Amino acid sequence: MTEETLAGPAPTVRNRPAPEPTGLDFDPVLSELMREGPVTRIRLPRGEGWAWLVTRYEDVRTVADDPRFGREAVMDHQVTRPAPHFIPSRGTVGLLDPPDHTRLRRSVAAAFTEKGVARVRDKARATLDELVDELLRAGPPADLTTAVLSPFPVAVICELMGVPDADRHDMHTWTQQILSSAHGKEVSEQAKDEMYGYFADLVGVRLHSAAEDVASLLGGAVGRGEVTLEEAVGLAVLLQLGGEAVTESSGQLLRLLMTRPDLVERLRAEPEIRPRAIEELLRYIPHRCAVGLCRIALEDVELSGVRIRAGDPVHVSYPAANRDPDVFPDPETIDLDRSPDAHLAFGFGPHHCPGGMPARLESELLMDVLLDRVPGMRLAAAPDEVPFPRGASIRGPETLPVTW
Repeated sequence: MTEETLAGPAPTVRNRPAPEPTGLDFDPVLSELMREGPVTRIRLPRGEGWAWLVTRYEDVRTVADDPRFGREAVMDHQVTRPAPHFIPSRGTVGLLDPPDHTRLRRSVAAAFTEKGVARVRDKARATLDELVDELLRAGPPADLTTAVLSPFPVAVICELMGVPDADRHDMHTWTQQILSSAHGKEVSEQAKDEMYGYFADLVGVRLHSAAEDVASLLGGAVGRGEVTLEEAVGLAVLLQLGGEAVTESSGQLLRLLMTRPDLVERLRAEPEIRPRAIEELLRYIPHRCAVGLCRIALEDVELSGVRIRAGDPVHVSYPAANRDPDVFPDPETIDLDRSPDAHLAFGFGPHHCPGGMPARLESELLMDVLLDRVPGMRLAAAPDEVPFPRGASIRGPETLPVTW
């Protein structure tokens, strides 16, 4: 690969170590790269070669939405990456480009609209109330992650997906083994195979279902010949995995609020601002590692004065884009009145996270129920003593000790 800036020689390649910041700490290496320029070159801990890293808000949106940057080509390149092993399979939705990507996403779009998510709202609220009832019966202290934050998203995503209650434990176990590198490559790949097999069976028996859950929508699409069974299963797995990430994001959100009584006081006094507050907290909290799956430039492209050559791998950083001061004035401050708040916590473009709507619903319900039903809840440990797992792609507390 050859590369150059339009004004002179290319920037040097920066070795970026595996990110291990915890809590609300913003990745210090990412901060340095943002200061160096909007487009820099990095070498991540695994894989081969180097990649461009794009951190400016508008450039991130361009790369995420411009057909000149493709995902399918990643399968044909040995690229530098943060993950210890590369699990995605060819043909899965995360590695498709339009029009195939659009066709596949369209098959389940109805489940992730405001109307589709509203279908599960009442059951989600009832499930959450039951979990909080049990939390209050058991009394303090408690681990909020085990008692509420882990089982609640599992219940919601399984309801959306059409996974029977009896299979939720298996789903949760597989998800944890796939998403964390701590279990090793063989365990992760076996868990992936088992989840793929499960959804192949579930979608396969719903080819003529008229139900509104995701497995039924996919079954219907397969039955009509709109998608293949393999495509449907790949999408189902991706959606199931993404659905449980609310555990981590909610843990971060609630941990933050329990260290900021000023924010909690206002949220209790002005409940009507809670949806807007959730958007600002989604912007501010660094939920994921600095980069995810990269894209490949399919032709020469200029970004912020840097010429990216065809064939170059390009990473975007959504956490960095959410701290761009040109878009979010005083980005290090949590501003509950920030409006508009067009953050990129759920990505952008064709590959934006379809789970944004259910994630917002779950965050809203958690904030309402815990602020209103457990008003005295507070951390039962110092904030810096709350443990965070190592090797996770989504950052959130391993346990959240609380009392009230």
